[in-house]
Amino acid sequence: MAEAKAGAGQTALITGASGGIGLDLAECFADGGYDLILAARTESTLRTEAERLAQKYGVKASAIAIDLGELGAGQKLASAIAERGLAVDVLVNNAGYGTAGAFAGSEAGKQLGMIDLNIRALVELTHIYWPSMLQKRRGGVLNVASTAAFQPGPLMAVYYASKAFVLSFSEALWKEAEGTGVNVSCLCPGPTASGFRDRAGTGKTRLSKASTPMGSMEVAKLGYRAFLRNRRVEITGTRNVVLANLVTYLPRRTVLGMVHNLQTPA
Repeated sequence: MAEAKAGAGQTALITGASGGIGLDLAECFADGGYDLILAARTESTLRTEAERLAQKYGVKASAIAIDLGELGAGQKLASAIAERGLAVDVLVNNAGYGTAGAFAGSEAGKQLGMIDLNIRALVELTHIYWPSMLQKRRGGVLNVASTAAFQPGPLMAVYYASKAFVLSFSEALWKEAEGTGVNVSCLCPGPTASGFRDRAGTGKTRLSKASTPMGSMEVAKLGYRAFLRNRRVEITGTRNVVLANLVTYLPRRTVLGMVHNLQTPA
């Protein structure tokens, strides 16, 4: 008799699922037997990927096009899910973006949009689905942060700060959920080969030239395994683990200088 898969009978909602780490996480959860709800802005891509994953892994996959950066979009998404008669057992908060450059002279809309998407939408969706997870004593939350979460980020100030929030929030929920059967994990990738660089404009920085980015599927697999093991924080790559831990021992002024240098165009 075949052993039941980890996600049998459960549904995972994955935001930012039209490409990159989000789509690869969807693939990992589908492979683990989870039914899927994919959310992102591009409807055509979402539908194509949902159909592909459903056929490949024999799971149910729904696609809902939505811009989670809009105020109230989290509740709007939850309402659309409920109208389809679907429930959410696992929430994967992957949607987010960054913008490279100095805060002075930047577009206010882009800076505030980062807060709306990277923080507000993540908290809104978690707040909606958290009670049912605790009641069922299963499922959980996988939040995608970044190695940016471990230090301030001059020349990407709001992005770094938003990911620090995600890390702190995730760790707090992990402790609150201890002993409940609900898993919480925070995935903190370093530079990753995905569409993030193009949107953020980080491809020409010294940081982007300093190392070869990890593949998005490799990052996703690490995040998925961390979630299943209820691993509080998963930093991708040995080098990134060392650097994330090193900053706690360095003077803050030194850390700020290092990050500023790395975020400067090469």
